[in-house]
Amino acid sequence: MLHQIKQVFHSPKFVVGFVIFVFLLLFSILYPIFSPYGPMEMVGNIFYAPGTYVSVVDTAQSSEKVTMNVDTAQATLDATLTDDTRNKMKTWLVNQAGIAESDIDIEDTETLISLWNENYDPELSTGMITADKRAYERLNTQIQTLEESGGIILATEDEEGNLEVSEEVDGQQFVNVNDVTNKVAFPLGTDNFGADVMTKLASSIGVSLRIGLLAGLIATAIGLVIGLLSGYLGGWVDNLLVFITNLFTVIPSFVILILIANSVGQAARGPMMVALIIGCTGWPWTARSVRSQVLSLRNRDHVNLSKLSGHSLPRIVAVDILPYLASYVVMAMILQISSGILSEAQLSMLGLGPSTAEATTLGLMMNWAQKFGALTSMSWWAFIPVIISIALITFSLNLMNTGLDQVFNPQLRDS
Repeated sequence: MLHQIKQVFHSPKFVVGFVIFVFLLLFSILYPIFSPYGPMEMVGNIFYAPGTYVSVVDTAQSSEKVTMNVDTAQATLDATLTDDTRNKMKTWLVNQAGIAESDIDIEDTETLISLWNENYDPELSTGMITADKRAYERLNTQIQTLEESGGIILATEDEEGNLEVSEEVDGQQFVNVNDVTNKVAFPLGTDNFGADVMTKLASSIGVSLRIGLLAGLIATAIGLVIGLLSGYLGGWVDNLLVFITNLFTVIPSFVILILIANSVGQAARGPMMVALIIGCTGWPWTARSVRSQVLSLRNRDHVNLSKLSGHSLPRIVAVDILPYLASYVVMAMILQISSGILSEAQLSMLGLGPSTAEATTLGLMMNWAQKFGALTSMSWWAFIPVIISIALITFSLNLMNTGLDQVFNPQLRDS
């Protein structure tokens, strides 16, 4: 046994898959413990981008301000002037001011602003409709305001309701984010409910793994029992069990899964119920594979010897047949776990996943991202990490299975 375990961990594919799987497992366990927010806690608002958010009040009133020799006005202009705005400025300069198109570089903010200030005149906007004239006037006002604004003035209200200047904050004053008391970090932003995506992702990975594990255990157990009985007993028992297995095989298991999940109802459809449904519909291919293995084992000499010795059926199956199937059963269970996780994600995308009041899963996160417009609003943080997580889980499990197959299958074993 120890020798086999050493062989398994000498397989590069198994080790890589195992490391990825353990990392995701530890992440799902540890991150929610240290996160200040719950997976369903509404901390922010819909689809805040990833980053660290600091209190505006704390920043403005901080006593730890320092002065930096940085051109903040130019940086503000660079960020404010969008590509569309720059192209509009270029169009006006070419058509109304007669500037050669080759002399205008919209990527050079300083030169573009300089050309604009030198040439813009509302009187030159002849031949333009009133709406466009007003738009260019507003644009010019915005540019002048951005260039002239050097800072802000903080004011307080006295007892009579009048505002009194309390402090002038220069545009070149900065505050160390570590000196701001109230700040909130969202490494992966927020989702459609305003919850921290990183915390919800970690929790969802944990729940999806539990669903996959339970579904895999149930499917493997059912398939193992049916396969053992069918392959060993033969006769009418074999015919009956093969008929039932073929019946489940002919009808797509996902269709059966949808019908059962829909009949259960949303209120009763918790994570463990979903795992039970998936497990009870995903066993046929395991049963067929185990049966074929048992058919080749039941006439071996050691099995016949046990029969002649008068050993009971359970003992023969448990002692003389099952140990030879152990490695195969483990590999089958790994694939069943992977299949269970994918099945849960598919059900949740159709709105037939676990009840949202109990827990969140990777499938539910994808369903919410699609339903609330994360894909159309390009809020990538709400669905890309989920897709990567599902891909990594299934990839790691299949890699582990391939590594085990190379160790235990003589035809694939490295020489």
